[in-house]
Parts: sequence; structure tokens; C-alpha cells
Amino acid sequence: MKKNKFIRNLLIGLAIVAALGVYYYVTIPAINIHSSGTWGAIFLIIGILMLFSLAKYFKKNAESTVEGISKLQFRIKDTSLMFKILGIAMLLLCAVYGIGYLLSSPFFNAAKYQKLLSIEERNFTDDIKEVDYQTIPLLDKDSAAILGNRKMGSMVDMVSQFEVTSDYSQINYMGKPVRVTPLTYASPIKWLTNQRNGIPAYILIDMTTQDTECVKLAEGIKYSKGEYFNRNIYRHLRFRFPTYIFAEQIFFEIDDEGTPYWVCPVKKFNIGLFGGQTIGRVVLCNAQTGECTDYAVEDVPTWIDKVYSAELLIDLYDYSGLLKHGYWNSLLGQKDCLQSTNGYNYIALDDDVWVYTGVTSVSGDQSNVGFVLMNQRTMETRYYKVEGAIEDSAMSSAEGQVQNLGYRATFPLLLNIADEPTYFMALKDSAGLVKKYAMVNVQKYQWVAIGDTLKECEKNYTELLSTNGIVSSMAEEQKSITGQIKSISSIVLEGNTHYYICLENSDDIFDIDMQDKSLIQIVKYQIGDRVTFEYLDEYGLNQVKAIK
Repeated sequence: MKKNKFIRNLLIGLAIVAALGVYYYVTIPAINIHSSGTWGAIFLIIGILMLFSLAKYFKKNAESTVEGISKLQFRIKDTSLMFKILGIAMLLLCAVYGIGYLLSSPFFNAAKYQKLLSIEERNFTDDIKEVDYQTIPLLDKDSAAILGNRKMGSMVDMVSQFEVTSDYSQINYMGKPVRVTPLTYASPIKWLTNQRNGIPAYILIDMTTQDTECVKLAEGIKYSKGEYFNRNIYRHLRFRFPTYIFAEQIFFEIDDEGTPYWVCPVKKFNIGLFGGQTIGRVVLCNAQTGECTDYAVEDVPTWIDKVYSAELLIDLYDYSGLLKHGYWNSLLGQKDCLQSTNGYNYIALDDDVWVYTGVTSVSGDQSNVGFVLMNQRTMETRYYKVEGAIEDSAMSSAEGQVQNLGYRATFPLLLNIADEPTYFMALKDSAGLVKKYAMVNVQKYQWVAIGDTLKECEKNYTELLSTNGIVSSMAEEQKSITGQIKSISSIVLEGNTHYYICLENSDDIFDIDMQDKSLIQIVKYQIGDRVTFEYLDEYGLNQVKAIK
């Protein structure tokens, strides 16, 4: 009898251990006092032990008579000692968790939260140079996803087995803003038949030209979010770093050679048990081999662009802006309280990716007092005092110019055009396709320029500024040159034909945009002909405005 009891208890114990093992394998909580998953696992274990203790007590004390059962129902004091101990432990842990959560909150630590982010005030025209159109991302994430899915649909050798993920991380690659995202298995069955070789490619989208490439790899991606067991990237990281609390977002990036990696930020809690979250370390995982390298956040390689998520940076800024004079002021008086606007975008600056968002008062007066740029690799934050319309107002103003077409504006980028802070946005149709571009002056948001192409939009905006006396007139800036034609080349850019002309007496290249019908006569000229150009020197390229 005792032997059977021992075996039964042993089997029960093994079943509990196995269940906990499965729970850990599926939920993969960090073994860390700052992790809510760890506390949840402890509560679960104690709860299971309490249930078994209670069941054992009932079984031991149950009587076959009605009188015995009645006594069992009312003799509360006879509960087992183990059950009491576990109950007390559960209450104590709940109290510690609740108090720890409360003492980590901004209510008790407003000053500490306010100082999590260091903000430097800078001058707009000093930092944001006049726009280089080769570095402007013309697409947002949704438009990139349309291009990515379209490209995948053309890959007949892979489309039935794989699909495109929704990551689309924006990074700087070879000096240009691009979005990258891996493929993933189309279904569990497709995973079963393809997982030996891994995922064969990723999608690369040039955000300036909209060129989309499916980059095929010599060695497949073996560690990804689409794997089901030990090669699942989250499980792979957990088994390598059991105490690390990884951020909710890990980022897919490629290095300068195009090798795919997962950039995995590790949370750091600066206030109490659960408060003041920033990033303390970064694990870089090779997506092909699974090899991991652990860095302190300040030692992260410079080719990595995304360590801090945009959402985390904006939360940190809001703490800084709202809690200047304490917690209660942020709710009641709200003196000097500032907050980010309801959106963000990305700017390529100093070979890093910076999050841009406007800054407004909490009064909801539909105006910005400035904007901030926040570096996604270093957390460096710069504030620029530029008063003007909030992004929503600028978007509505741009949409109003094309209201008959029903186009919708993307969240704007902030550009410097003629030293004027300018919102730039794409206008998309109901299918999500970019149809036009818009530029809106930040301080005078009724000044709106629309164009079918980026160049046309910029031209219309510059003329708008000239009309309002912001920049010199176009005629005053035009230059003239006369010479014999040395070479003529034609090229199609953004669907429009351009002629590039070189003259014998000049090293410059002259661009003739055939959209301008007044320049159509260039087709009559040949090499050796003498010609006079009236032109503008715009960003290093001579734009011909008249031919004589």
C-alpha cells in the first residue's frame, strides 16, 4: 500500500514538473525579479500546490456518512498546515508585487521619470540641412508593404511556399533609407517542408526610388519569428539568455554586406521593480547561424540603426514634457506641460535613423511649439523650437487641395527647404498607392504646394515661397551659359524623360525636363550645335529653364 502511494505521489510530482516545463517552453518568461512573467509563473506554481494540498486534505478527511461530510464543510480551522503556509505566501507575494508596482509608478517618482531622457535644444537650420532628395523616403510602411507583396507575387519559385512578414524596418543602407523585412513560411505545412533549408530571402525596398528587390541568400534564415520550436528567435534568445527581459519589439536589419540579423534590445528598469524602462543591453543575433553577440547599449556597432523603438522614445519624451512640475500638475494645473503629437516619422541624419514627432501643449490648441528628433541607436534627443501647425492640420490642408480626388495624406516628414521648416507628405488613393506629393509650410500651413512628382512639388513650393517673399524670385537666380553641345543623353526618371547635356566650355551637366513643353525644341539640336541655356543651379544639378 505504501509502495503504491509512493509511486502515485511520484507520478503526480513528475506530472507537475512536466506541466511546468511545458509552461516555461511555451511562455518562455525571463527568470528575473523585474519580469511580470516570472511573477506570473510563481503565482501559478503556488496556486497549483494549494489546489493539490486542498485536494489531499479533502481526501484524507472525507467521511462516508452525511455527518462526516457536514463536519468537513464547517470545520474551517482543520485545513492543512501546508495550505495555510501557501496561502500566506501567496498573499505576501501579491502584496510585494502590488506595492512594487505602485512604488515604481510616476505617482511616486515623477522627478525620476522626468529625467529619464536628456534633451538638448538645438537650432533647426544648423542641424537640418537643405534637403537632399536622394535621402527622402517617399513611402510609408503601408506603401512599402504593398510593394513588398507585389514583388513577392512575382516570385513564382517562392510565392507558394513563403509570404512577406510585416516587419519592414526602416534603416540606412548604403547611404539611403530602405525598408527590410524577411519572408516567412506560408503555413505550418510549408514550414515542415522548408525548415531544413530555412527562409531563402528577404525583401529590400529603396524608399527614395521605390525599387523593390527580393534578396536571395546563399544560406537560408534559420532563426526567425516564423519558426515553431528551438529555432524560434524568441525561444533561441531565452535559452541563451534566461535572465534577460527582451523588449517587445526586436528588429530585423542587415549589415553593410547584406547579412541578415536580429537586433534584440534588453530592457533596463531604472525605477523600482517595474518602472523607468529604457534599454541597457543589446543582443545581436545572426539570423542565418543563430550566433549571438551581447553588447552594452553604448557599445552597439554603428551600422545598427534601431535599438530604441519609436514608441519607447515617445513615451520617454512625454514623461519629460508632462512631469516638469510633478505628477499632480500633469493632471490638474498642467503648467508648462508639453506632449508629443499623435504620430511620428523617420529622418535619416548623420547616418542614423531618428524618430521625428511634433511637440504641442496639452491644451489641444492645434499648434506645435516645436519638434524633437530622437536617435534610435543612442537615445540622443534634440529639441527644436519651431512654432507652427500640428501635423494633422498640415495633412488636412494638403488633402483639401485634392479633395475632389479623395486622396489621403501620410504622416509628414520634416524638411528644410530654403531654410523654411516644411512638412512633406505623400498623397495616396483608396488603394494605398501614392498619386501625388505635397509640401506644407510649418508656420504658414495654408501655403500648400502639390505635384505629381517630387521635383514638380518642390518647384511649385519654391515658387510659392518666392511669391510670398520668403526666397528670391526665380528670375533673379537664373544663370546663362552659351556653348557647343559636347554630348546628349536621355533618361527616364519617375516616368518622365530628361535630356542631360554637356557643353564644350563647361564641366557641368545640364538637365532638361521634357515635362516643360517650352523646352521641347531640344530634340532639334545635335552634337556640335551652339546653344544658350538659362538655368538654375539646384542642389548641384543645373536645371534648364529656357533654351535660346
